[in-house]
Amino acid sequence: MKMNPLGRTGIEVSELCLGTMTFGTQTPEEEAHAQIDMALAGGINFVDTAEMYPVNPISAETVGRSEEIIGNWNARTGRRGDYVLATKHSGEGMKHVRDGAPISSKTIAPTIEASLRRLQTDYIDLYQFHWPNRGSYMFRQNWSYDPSKQNREDTLANMEDCLGALQSQVDKGNIRAFGLSNESAWGTAQWLRIAEAAGTPRLASIQNEYSLLCRLYDTDLAELSVNEDVGLLAFSPLGTGLLTGKYQDGAVPEGSRKAISPELGGRHSDRVYGVVAVYLEIAKRHGLDPIHMALAWCRTRPFMTSAIFGATRLPQLEHILKSVDLELGQEVLDEITAAHRAHPMPY
Repeated sequence: MKMNPLGRTGIEVSELCLGTMTFGTQTPEEEAHAQIDMALAGGINFVDTAEMYPVNPISAETVGRSEEIIGNWNARTGRRGDYVLATKHSGEGMKHVRDGAPISSKTIAPTIEASLRRLQTDYIDLYQFHWPNRGSYMFRQNWSYDPSKQNREDTLANMEDCLGALQSQVDKGNIRAFGLSNESAWGTAQWLRIAEAAGTPRLASIQNEYSLLCRLYDTDLAELSVNEDVGLLAFSPLGTGLLTGKYQDGAVPEGSRKAISPELGGRHSDRVYGVVAVYLEIAKRHGLDPIHMALAWCRTRPFMTSAIFGATRLPQLEHILKSVDLELGQEVLDEITAAHRAHPMPY
């Protein structure tokens, strides 16, 4: 498993990251623990979670359950030092946590302490802000995104305030590094600028959606990533399972995400299945597994630090781990580029 630098932190993470948003709903604790065991045995050293997990469905009653399951594994195995652990602070509008309160210097310390208790650890390697207070164009909000109502001065003051609170957590040893999620190029640039001026924690990574079907990251954020050493942690690299082909021709496998969330977070559309078919045909033409092709393609991107995948069951994880052996040839890459130009943004 190839290791990549996590920004300028000195931490190295595997090119694949085990996502845990199903731990506690679709994935029961015993199987979640077996997934962590298998992932580490397969060369993965990176596990991502969030205080609001599990999802599918999200509920106030299950907030923190995924962290608790990981914490129980930490306590049972004593292997906390064997991997890099990332979690997230829920942001404004995430109504199931703190009634959707915004992230501020007042929320950071108690939220981190709560995550530490659930995770049964003394430190979090990467602490991420899950959603910008000012809003985001992610999760299909790009179609109507309007930043004109933002208050620039308030946004920048909040960033400076939060970075000061994060520095206190670094000083205490509670966190090692800082990351963002669902962020924009402008927001990321401001976090970097303010941190540099104040000497507070420098941004290490951005966790945004990215796959063959969702390539919003390819322009301004790609340039920022490369020039500022702030790599992408790509979530939904398989397009919430669409790129596996399992939802083609109206299929809805029992226990799948689509069985629980038919709209797939806004990814279900009239166009998407036809576009998926194009990528499935590329894989078939070259004798490739479509899951392996989609993940191997992520590795070719110049800004990619790690691709975060979710596996509801162990056989899925075992299959995903085999993707690291695949290197895509130029002919395949050219066909993928042509497909994207012909079918951009299918949702």
